[in-house]
Amino acid sequence: MVGPDATRARAHLTLRWLDGGMSSWVIWLIAAGVLAGAELLTLDFVLLMLAGGALGGMAVAAIGLPVGIQLVAFVIVALGLLVFVRPLAKRQLMSRTAQQIDGAETYVGKVAVVTQRVDHMDGRIRFGADDWSAVSQSRGVTYEVGSSVRVMQIRGATAVVAESHE
Repeated sequence: MVGPDATRARAHLTLRWLDGGMSSWVIWLIAAGVLAGAELLTLDFVLLMLAGGALGGMAVAAIGLPVGIQLVAFVIVALGLLVFVRPLAKRQLMSRTAQQIDGAETYVGKVAVVTQRVDHMDGRIRFGADDWSAVSQSRGVTYEVGSSVRVMQIRGATAVVAESHE
């Protein structure tokens, strides 16, 4: 079909919002964005899967299929994501074990170089480009600039160090 008949057919197949001002695919895209944004508040992956369903509805709307088919696409995609993808995503997110470490604790056990004399009160050490405040693990033990020390623990923003035998 070409001409006015084709235009009428497309207009009939595509939902228009507020007297022809907004195509249905735009509405689906906005819904997907709102749902994805709301997911940041819940962090449960349900709204994110619904946002994926809205993108499915948007794809169907973009090719000009009727609203009923758009809704069916939304439901099928959202259910598929909820049933198959969400459990995998949740498992991956929650799979962290007690033995996994992150943040500053990753420095425990590592060797650093003293950049400012370290004693039981204060000092500075360097790991590559990272500079840390440090104290010695034992009273009366000091480490001079340039010596290697091993991080034994992290207390707040201070590394507790001992002699490195490397």
